[in-house]
Amino acid sequence: TSDLNDLYRRVINRNNRLKNLLQLKTPEVIIRNEKRMLQEAVDALFDNGRHGRAVTGAGNRALKSLSDMLKGKGGRFRQNLLGKRVDYSGRSVIVIGPELQLHQCGLPKKMALVLFEPFIIRRLKELGYVHTVRSAKKMIERKTPEVWDILEEVTKGHPVMLNRAPTLHRLSIQAFEPVLIEGSAIRLHPLTCSAYNADFDGDQMAVHVPLSVEAQMEARLLMLAPNNIFSPSSGRPITTPSQDITLGAYFLTHHRHHITYKDKEEQRIPLFESTTEVEYAIAERAVSLHCKIRLANPDRGKDTIYGDHEAVTIETTPGRVRFNEIWPKCENESGKSLGFINETIAKKQLSDIIWRTFQVSGPKGTVKTLDQLKQLGFREATRAGVSIGITDMVIPDEKQVELKNAYKQLDVVQKQYRKGIITDGERYNKVIDIWTAAGDKIAGALYRTLEYNDGHEIANPLYMMVDSGARGNKQQIKQLSGMRGLMAKPSGEIIERPITSNFREGLSVLEYFVSTHGARKGLADTALKTANSGYLTRRLVDVAQ
Repeated sequence: TSDLNDLYRRVINRNNRLKNLLQLKTPEVIIRNEKRMLQEAVDALFDNGRHGRAVTGAGNRALKSLSDMLKGKGGRFRQNLLGKRVDYSGRSVIVIGPELQLHQCGLPKKMALVLFEPFIIRRLKELGYVHTVRSAKKMIERKTPEVWDILEEVTKGHPVMLNRAPTLHRLSIQAFEPVLIEGSAIRLHPLTCSAYNADFDGDQMAVHVPLSVEAQMEARLLMLAPNNIFSPSSGRPITTPSQDITLGAYFLTHHRHHITYKDKEEQRIPLFESTTEVEYAIAERAVSLHCKIRLANPDRGKDTIYGDHEAVTIETTPGRVRFNEIWPKCENESGKSLGFINETIAKKQLSDIIWRTFQVSGPKGTVKTLDQLKQLGFREATRAGVSIGITDMVIPDEKQVELKNAYKQLDVVQKQYRKGIITDGERYNKVIDIWTAAGDKIAGALYRTLEYNDGHEIANPLYMMVDSGARGNKQQIKQLSGMRGLMAKPSGEIIERPITSNFREGLSVLEYFVSTHGARKGLADTALKTANSGYLTRRLVDVAQ
């Protein structure tokens, strides 16, 4: 039952008791006490907990008073008036849909059947299969073949909106054209993941169906995913590929400069007249994706954003030739075209190229190119077969040398401190500087080792993942096979003794214990920052409205 019943009951009981006491002409002190209790009961009814202790019910829970029903997050205004539960909506787990185009999402048939029920009923009546709503519903329940055909018909061209909580910016709700699929999971286009901050480890998303023609138009013109390829906050492309696609593009365009050739015969660079010739050569296995070739310069004498305008031939790789095939060859109003992109492509470069593509070929061309890039990236990443094992975490030879140097420098600093040449504060700062420098030197040596990769044609897979921006960063690689470095106390101060081991070698018990400070602080900060930033955003929105 409602808490109000309890609060009202207290008021009524005390009121009746006071009436009886007055009739019995009870002493003033008892009457006064009863009046005070009655006042408290009335106060609790209107605003429980405002004066004194809150009235509690079962399980020591404060009872919900009249004002509690209105105010706060769970009150009438915020819970039921500003945000409502709506019909024509559903939610399900999301999975990746690499075969989808940017404007599509995969909608499970059983979900669509419920979401589009009224549309199906109308169409069944129009086509004369049924005459009443009840018989139409029965037909839908039976899932006859006609129902599936009509479902295809009514969902065609009817956009649906997908939303992922937390909805932190406007791109957390976008519209897509549904493609009916088997199964129970919603399929999401991989390039929209960054806008939603979604991944496929069990995330769920909500689907909403816009009903009126105006709502459908609005969804199509303003909310459709291809209309939202740029972030509203910065104007940079937000549909930038990440992870697999980035790695595929990087692998394809990757080229090593420092490979030494055994003899002159190997050093002869093949010359190609066109990209078609290069594709034939790759198919015949006459050239590998990463070897050096010369190509007749496609940009000679043209006004292009990338590429060389003077040279007759350019030095490139078959992989780069293949990468360039997906980008538009058209020119914009000022006669500029994209040109031949002859560099190793990491995530940042991809973002720039997408922005330039937009300048050259407009939104339509960009969306088409993005889907081609998605296919190319996934295909090449699969063919590359990049994998990591523990042997890829190479510990650089320079590590021990750098550690010895650091310990020598520490001895000098310690002696200076004992002689009274420097203060304790200066000693502490010097120690921190020595270890920071040592960590940086070891990290530098590590990147060089990984990049060189014993002179192979392709760099170390860990290095490729980090350098391409697909996954991980230099800091993490340093901890894996360099040294973990300095750790912070819970107070934020830096502990003088660093962790000289890395995860490949394994940490000692003491090192592991020291590292838990930072780990716990990180988790606590994350939890607290989320709440604070959410509240700040809410206040900003309320003020702005």
